[in-house]
Amino acid sequence: MTEHQQLIEGSESALQPETTLRNERREFFRAALGAAAATAAGAGALSIATSASAATIADNDMGNFLLQLDYLAAQYYSFAVTGAGLPAALLTGVGTAGAATGARQVTFTDPLVAQFASEIRQDLAAQVAFLRATLGTDGATAQPAIDLGFAAGSGFSKAAVAAGIAAAGAFDPYASDENFLLGAYIFEDVIVTAFAGAAASISDKAFLGKVLGLISAHSHHTAVIRSLLYAKGVATPALRTNADKISDNLRDALDGGTDLDQGISPTGTGATIQSNVVPAGADGLIAGRSTGQVLNILYLNSAAVTSGGFYTAGLNGAVKTSSAN
Repeated sequence: MTEHQQLIEGSESALQPETTLRNERREFFRAALGAAAATAAGAGALSIATSASAATIADNDMGNFLLQLDYLAAQYYSFAVTGAGLPAALLTGVGTAGAATGARQVTFTDPLVAQFASEIRQDLAAQVAFLRATLGTDGATAQPAIDLGFAAGSGFSKAAVAAGIAAAGAFDPYASDENFLLGAYIFEDVIVTAFAGAAASISDKAFLGKVLGLISAHSHHTAVIRSLLYAKGVATPALRTNADKISDNLRDALDGGTDLDQGISPTGTGATIQSNVVPAGADGLIAGRSTGQVLNILYLNSAAVTSGGFYTAGLNGAVKTSSAN
């Protein structure tokens, strides 16, 4: 990518599209080699390793970083499916508690989209509860302020304008099944790469096994979203094109100079056509992002900052700064 990467927060112009090479990957992590997650029911809080060198993040801090990401995803699906957010009991904890604002229920017209969204909603609420139980009552961080709105200047609208899919300055992910899928696509792939990146730094094997189980669940979720967009893109090609723009003009433009992202448009033609539902590299692996790269995307900022985008007041916990790209 070129050096045009810039601060989206407060910018009047969207990031410019650019062509990237799909064979350039880095930081691959094997998500299929761990144990499945144990259930949280009846389990006490794990004793998570807290020692860390200057180059690593303590396991409990990484766990709270992942919890902060799951708050975002779980609240998006909860409001879209039910019109209400997560139970208040799942939102308390260490740090400054904030509300998830601006979201509303989607009037789904496609029964399949509605059913998938409902299932993912249940999974994500369970994952939030699981991570909170794993981190313990005195260790889990509170939900921060999360912007799920759709007015001009909201997180979704700024992301959509930067990607080039909402020229008018506002994008409503709750307006239709298709918009809901694009809204989910903005962050679903990012969360998978966040968990993959986190797995490489976790030292406690019991906790690592649980994180790998969570990666598996998130990977299924993003595969559902990518598959639905791909299938609906047969009749509405703009869905595939817009997903590609989110990948290239938003996520890849913010997280650094190496191409870590893939859209969903097929490759080949005729008898050789092939889908791109799984964003794997040439070796079949999924890329992992550092915590800073993840926050570049979710803060909508290529600079080193501590808030912005979907997290208007930043994250709770020790990990809260994006990378300087």
